[in-house]
Amino acid sequence: MSSSGPNPEPVSPDPPAAPMRPLLTQSWLDLAFLHWAADPADVAALLPRGTVPDTFDGTTTYVGLVAFRMHRVGVLGLPGVPYLGSFPETNVRLYSVDGRGRRAVVFRSLDASRLIPVLVGRAAVRLPYVWARMGVERTGDTLTYTSTRRWPGPRGARSRIVLRAGDVIGEPTPLEHFLTARWALHTSLLGRTAYLPNVHPRWPLHRAELLECDEELVVAAGLPVPVGEPVSVLYSPGVPVRFGPQRRGR
Repeated sequence: MSSSGPNPEPVSPDPPAAPMRPLLTQSWLDLAFLHWAADPADVAALLPRGTVPDTFDGTTTYVGLVAFRMHRVGVLGLPGVPYLGSFPETNVRLYSVDGRGRRAVVFRSLDASRLIPVLVGRAAVRLPYVWARMGVERTGDTLTYTSTRRWPGPRGARSRIVLRAGDVIGEPTPLEHFLTARWALHTSLLGRTAYLPNVHPRWPLHRAELLECDEELVVAAGLPVPVGEPVSVLYSPGVPVRFGPQRRGR
C-alpha cells in the first residue's frame, strides 16, 4: 500500500496508543460503507492544501459514500445530547495523506438531519455539512438509508441505499482496512490545513449485499459519476468515538 508524494504511515486497524483529551464524543451506529475506485488525478484538486490523494496500490484512490446513525454527540466530556446529538448522516469522503505521512479522510459533504449540528459544524470547523431530510430503517438484517437535501447546495439532491448485512468478517482484507481504519480527518480551517484525530475500537465489520443504490451525492460533491457497482460494500454495527484537539496539517 503506497501513496504518491509523502511516505505514508502504515495502515493500522487499531487506534493510536497515545492518550487523547476528548473534545467531542459520539457513537457511529449501523454504518454502510460503499466505495468506488477513482483516479487520483480526478480528486487531487478537491483536497486541502498540503495533502495528496492516498492510494492503496500506488495508482488507485477511492471515493466513499458512508451512511449511518450519529448517536449522542457530547462536548468536552459532557454527556451526549439525546435529541440534537442523535441523527442520521451520510457523507461523501476522499482519502488523503499530508506532508508528514499522516493518513486521513477528507469530507466533501456531510448530510445530516438536524439543523443546529449542521450550523455548528459549518461554523466551528468549516466542515461541509448540509441539512437534509433523512431516515434509517431496519427490517431484520436489511437496512435502508434515505436522504433528500434541504440547505445549502443543490436542493433535492438525494440518496437511497438498501443493503443486507451478512456475516462478520474475521480478518478484513488490506483494502478493507485501508478504507475503514482512518484515525483523523483533514480539513481547511482559517486558510490552513488542520488535522483532527479520532480514536475508537477496531471496526467490527460485516460483509454486505447491496440491494439498491440510487444516489446523487457523489456528483453533488464535485466528483465524477461513479462507474459501475461499488468495489467494496461493508456494514458495521458501530463504535464509540472520541475526537481530540486539532493539529496543524503542515
